[in-house]
Amino acid sequence: MRVLELASVLAGPQVGQFLAELGAEVLKLEAPAGDVTRTWRTPAEDPATTVTAYFSSANWGKRSQIIDLTTEVGRAALHQLAARADIVLTSYKPGDAEKLGADYATLSSQNPRLIYGHITGYGPHASRAGYDAVLQAETGFMHLNAAGPGHAPQKMPVALIDLLTAHQLKEGLLTALYRRERTGQGALVQVSLLDSALASLANQAATYLVTGHDPQPMGSGHPSIVPYGTVYTAQDGVQLLLAVGSDRQFQQLCAVLQRPEWAGDERFCRNPNRVTHRAELEELLAGRIAEVNGAELLAALEDLAVPAGAVRTVGEALAQPSAQAMLLPAAAGFVWPGLRTVAFRSNSWPVAGQLLAPPPLPGQAEN
Repeated sequence: MRVLELASVLAGPQVGQFLAELGAEVLKLEAPAGDVTRTWRTPAEDPATTVTAYFSSANWGKRSQIIDLTTEVGRAALHQLAARADIVLTSYKPGDAEKLGADYATLSSQNPRLIYGHITGYGPHASRAGYDAVLQAETGFMHLNAAGPGHAPQKMPVALIDLLTAHQLKEGLLTALYRRERTGQGALVQVSLLDSALASLANQAATYLVTGHDPQPMGSGHPSIVPYGTVYTAQDGVQLLLAVGSDRQFQQLCAVLQRPEWAGDERFCRNPNRVTHRAELEELLAGRIAEVNGAELLAALEDLAVPAGAVRTVGEALAQPSAQAMLLPAAAGFVWPGLRTVAFRSNSWPVAGQLLAPPPLPGQAEN
């Protein structure tokens, strides 16, 4: 499968790497200035590198070619490549692709089997550019992610809306591929950051639609389950989170904490009661957990299948034995491991071992 990636930043490139991990030949077509994330460096990185940590998060397994679509030569080169492609990935503002001869109508006229994935910020008829942080603000995520009522809205530490949009586009492209196998026809698949964000509000949106009450920020707590999401600190300094979703699990938690009477307390015996008396229960839990060893508590809860976990840093999470299968091994010319975008497994095909290429230098396909 041949994929042309005209998209930049995160959402589109994530889809490109996803397809590369599944065995596609992905050619990243970059403007002369290159993908802007080549310049997004942390203070710890080499100031001269064009393969930044951010760029490497979504560009494994690709080749790169510089192409200037503002020129006739560049547009002709694109059309030649698109005539043999299976999928084209773009993230142009509405109208820009047409100006560059990179729109679906132009490319599919030469290749009716072409599947064209187009990411926009606000839909195909809105010229406004889409930026993840702005969409997090506009669709309720920052409001809900605050530490609590009256606290400042808080952005997620990853480009969440970009990632959700990438998942939506993957699903659309895979559906289009299935349809093409049956009909022989390609398709235009359009995804916006706005729609992807709204579709992901899930129970928070349903709460508003069903009750008319606007969900309020609760920190990491859950609006309809207690104890679920609150972080507690144990005697040994271990920070841990409980995700107790049933009355049976709550009874087991109380037994492990040597407070069985809490499970029989009318305020706490059923989840709706615990939601009503959230503050009282969380105060009791915080006091008791502060008296016990966190590692031992987590081990005891795991033995009883009561959902709980330690709060880890990113480095600690990636160092876990269970995380190793999600890492891409270092490759020639790039000595750092990468992170897979494909998280599912199947008995019908193997997991990609080492990808054919690390994140590419600009124009590396031409070298």
